[in-house]
Amino acid sequence: MKRLIIASVVVIFAMGYYFVNAKSGENGRWYTKAQVLKGKKLFAANCASCHGLNAQKTENWRQKLADGSYPPPPLNGTAHAWHHPFDNLISQIQDGGAKYGGKMPGFRGVLDKEEEKDAISYFQSFWNDKIYDSWAKRSGF
Repeated sequence: MKRLIIASVVVIFAMGYYFVNAKSGENGRWYTKAQVLKGKKLFAANCASCHGLNAQKTENWRQKLADGSYPPPPLNGTAHAWHHPFDNLISQIQDGGAKYGGKMPGFRGVLDKEEEKDAISYFQSFWNDKIYDSWAKRSGF
């Protein structure tokens, strides 16, 4: 009986781990369509003025501006955002881009954790499968 209880507990924990860590979204991605829709609104209100409504700005993102800072990179998969692990994307949203040579303001206290995730899901929705899969592999998803 004791073995049955222990085995049951192990199975329950394993299932819980799987469901918490499994890809919960559509097309094998971590996010859902609902998160992308929420993220679209958040992105439009907070990010689009610099990164573009479809996360497509700026073409020459590697060239410094006259003041020595970098322009906002595109987040649609055509720049380097996919190189950054999930936690780094969150920290850039929270703390801004100054430590990376940019001017992005921090959104800590403006967006909550779920809103930050929703914003990431929105711009990642533009990433093709090859870019997303490379990011997911690097990020442990």
